[in-house]
Amino acid sequence: MNAPLPDVPEVRVVGLPQLTQGFDLVERLGLDMHLKVHGPLDPMSGEFLARLADEMSLHGRGGAGFPFGRKLRAVGEAAIRRGVRPVVVVNGSEGEPACRKDTVLLNRAPHLILDGALLAAEALGARTLIVAVTRNSTEISVRAALAERGLSDRRGQGLRARVVRTPERMVSGEASAVIRAVSGGPALPPGRRERAAESGVGGAPTLLSNAETFAQLAVAARIGPRRYRHTGLDAEPGTVLLTLSGAVARPMVVEVPTGVPLRYVLQLAGAPVLPQGVLTGGYHGSWIDSAAVDDAVVSRASLAAVGGALGAGAILPIGPETCPLGESLRVANWLAAETAGQCGPCRLGLPAAAGGLSDVLNGGGPAALEALRAVTQAVKGRGACKHPDGSARFLASTLSAFTDDLAAHVLGGGCGRPTLGVLPLPGPGYQDTEESIPSGEKLAVDWTLCQGHGLCADIVPELIRLGPDGYPALADASVPTHLRGRAQRAVRRCPALALRMEQTTQERPALPPGGGRKALGSGRG
Repeated sequence: MNAPLPDVPEVRVVGLPQLTQGFDLVERLGLDMHLKVHGPLDPMSGEFLARLADEMSLHGRGGAGFPFGRKLRAVGEAAIRRGVRPVVVVNGSEGEPACRKDTVLLNRAPHLILDGALLAAEALGARTLIVAVTRNSTEISVRAALAERGLSDRRGQGLRARVVRTPERMVSGEASAVIRAVSGGPALPPGRRERAAESGVGGAPTLLSNAETFAQLAVAARIGPRRYRHTGLDAEPGTVLLTLSGAVARPMVVEVPTGVPLRYVLQLAGAPVLPQGVLTGGYHGSWIDSAAVDDAVVSRASLAAVGGALGAGAILPIGPETCPLGESLRVANWLAAETAGQCGPCRLGLPAAAGGLSDVLNGGGPAALEALRAVTQAVKGRGACKHPDGSARFLASTLSAFTDDLAAHVLGGGCGRPTLGVLPLPGPGYQDTEESIPSGEKLAVDWTLCQGHGLCADIVPELIRLGPDGYPALADASVPTHLRGRAQRAVRRCPALALRMEQTTQERPALPPGGGRKALGSGRG
């Protein structure tokens, strides 16, 4: 089986680098090296910045592909109408096991992302900038980058900037979940659709965009829209970052101009010459077959035309030696486990769909297939967030892309191939063992006072769970820095005053490969 992807895999570039410029010089571009490589950047007015985004055809790079200029104007208009300062949020949350492009940028070129975010904040008159991240290495890198610029969350500053840590989960990267986490709640979709441009963080108009989107904006602000459009397709100019994994010899993140043949990019990573299928757009995306690979180029429109999706830029081929339905079942089980548990289609429908696919593989015959189609269709459009829709899209694509294998399993004794597990997924218990920065404090309970109200487990479930008797069971570990705020809130809200925070003597963990002190040091040149 494939091991989980490292935080920062190999990085390659096709053509001239834009986002990855300077990666051949240092491991991480600190502020001094960033300015040497990219040069200074002048502020712009809101309308000038919106026109720049329009002229470069900048769409969000987090999967939804919404036009950035339109979003920028909407936030500015709402802020003026309401007389409220807007908030700018960089969504660097990357909870999908097959995506690493934003993690690479946050670890190796954090100042390029901050450039774009600060341009937007200045143009909108925002006084709050927030960067949401999921991993230990990205948190370290972004905190260091803010410190290099003299930015912090202290009162009295013209711009307050801070880092918010979200769990490494699929649903936690959705815009509404990020906003909820930034506002002090759990990193889960709220179950109602609200436009962040109207009411986001703390109820203020909020510009939330993907980390790569802000980096692309910073590139175009320096070179201008005309030069930016010289790279890539006329309709979708510039470059994109792709994460290639699955059945490849070299998992990597690659910067590639739009319009480059998909076949070439797969060959660059050492994919099979004739892949059985290629999952495009990640685990909320769609499969395409080998024939479609020959017809596709790297662009949203081209991949959509052959039944695929660019999404967040994850590309995963599989070879002919593995069972594609078995591979998809592994992903379906993971998607079901990633449910927010807030609505029936997600909490009940996704496990039922994964179980239906398992029945098909285990000889359930035509009846099992029909049941699977029915439950997949029932999930669509009924969830409180986009996770059920994306999971249903993946399952429906699996059934349409591998019809021969499906027939072999439904009508015969199976396809005869093992499931090799080439699609990257986290290891068992990954949410409980996720590396984090310790705060030097831990939670403790005074059992002479505790009455089992259970409020603490609702506020910080990552650290406190209720036992069979209804009383809390605490994690025997230091409170991670990114959970310290919620842990303190749990202490304050304990009705019996039984919960407290205590100092520990636990040492800081070793920094992760590709991040932390080594990366920071090399980035200073």
